[in-house]
Amino acid sequence: MSDSIVPPVDQPPEYESAEPVLYEVQDGVAYVTLNRPQYHNAQNSQMTYALDDAFQRAVNDDDVKCIVLKSDAKHFTAGHDIGTPGRDFHSSFDRRLMWYDHANKGGAEKAYVREQEVYLGMCKRWRAIPKPTIAQVHGACIAGGLMLAWVCDLIVASDDAFFQDPVLQMGFPGIEYFAHCHELNPRIAKEFLFLGERMSAQRAYEMGMVNRVVARDDLAAEVARITARIAEQPRLALQLAKQACNHMETLSGKEAGIDASFGYHHFAHANNQLVDGDYIGGFDGKKMADSNKRQAEES
Repeated sequence: MSDSIVPPVDQPPEYESAEPVLYEVQDGVAYVTLNRPQYHNAQNSQMTYALDDAFQRAVNDDDVKCIVLKSDAKHFTAGHDIGTPGRDFHSSFDRRLMWYDHANKGGAEKAYVREQEVYLGMCKRWRAIPKPTIAQVHGACIAGGLMLAWVCDLIVASDDAFFQDPVLQMGFPGIEYFAHCHELNPRIAKEFLFLGERMSAQRAYEMGMVNRVVARDDLAAEVARITARIAEQPRLALQLAKQACNHMETLSGKEAGIDASFGYHHFAHANNQLVDGDYIGGFDGKKMADSNKRQAEES
């Protein structure tokens, strides 16, 4: 999380870049790169919609056989933006899903409507991308970062990567796209959430959440090797295999569970507003970063 202070409601966001996401194609592979290095790729709505644009561009390009989501910053991503000058919680955007504008709403409705679009809705939309997707993860993959990695078909991590969902301290049951009990078995998911500690890439691999763990210097080469093999497969066969696997997850109750947990998450938002007068329980980027740092030092 960033060390910056959340701007006042009436102050427009200050974006440090017009390109929070970079896009390039090499040898039939679209590389989608998170590009807010100054803030450890904290995800604001500007980045979310830029990601959606990049994914749509890759889907529309028949020469693209596989999509890689990655970062060239110190970390993959520190999660949702709760404290940079570019935090745009109060801003309107050209929406992609069938939700009305959140920006002029009040109370619990504001966060509920916004997160239906930019968190839950986008994750479902990206999970259904009809081409194979790979998350290339190094460094931190925290909270909202998990959502970006989990919607990808494969996760390849460097040996210095770690995964964490520390949001119970904010009063939440977990992040909005609550796939924890599908990415991990329920007992490990409870440990992951209850303790809020970092899970190493190696343990994530042992738990089945990560496909491969390689040395940091070998990460890009390993992902390139995997994408080259995927690109040899027929496009329709890849799409059908992905659709079949996703359907099996849906039959097991994944989407129904995520939808129910999203309601719990927003009950917590509403409770925070009633108790603390703030929908994220008085936390900002600096408080969350300091708390996570103390936990890491103690564990």
